[in-house]
Amino acid sequence: MPATSTAATEARSEVTVTRIFDAPRALVFEAFTSPEHLKRWWGPHGFTVHVCEMEARVGGAWHIRMRSPQGVEDRQRGVIREIVAPERFVFTYAFEDESGRRGHETIVTVTFADVGNKTEVTVHQGIFESVEMRNDHVRGWGEALDNFASYLNRTSHKE
Repeated sequence: MPATSTAATEARSEVTVTRIFDAPRALVFEAFTSPEHLKRWWGPHGFTVHVCEMEARVGGAWHIRMRSPQGVEDRQRGVIREIVAPERFVFTYAFEDESGRRGHETIVTVTFADVGNKTEVTVHQGIFESVEMRNDHVRGWGEALDNFASYLNRTSHKE
């Protein structure tokens, strides 16, 4: 299990999660920014991604649709604001309902740093409308990064 640090700032309604992954930074960055990889690890435990689209460029859109173990569909989308390979990835994030109407938008900033032969990933997201929504994302990122660690372990051992 990778080392984890999570901070939820109640006053400003932000989340910061830091993990160290046993994989080279180039692979970690690619697995975080490529739809071919994202669809294999994104989301909380038990969720299955069935649509994963991303224009990997500044101004490009991304869209993910996934299904919970109970069969409930979850839709997320946003726009990429910054890509500095293999160091930084910034995008907007909002849930979307069945009619395409978006909810409250947050900004997600992901940084990737070399730590020896490993990679430290820091995910920062905010500003949330409520503490409850922030706490849901603390859980969501924790579980998604668990899935990411397992995926990286499988992927890096194939190379």
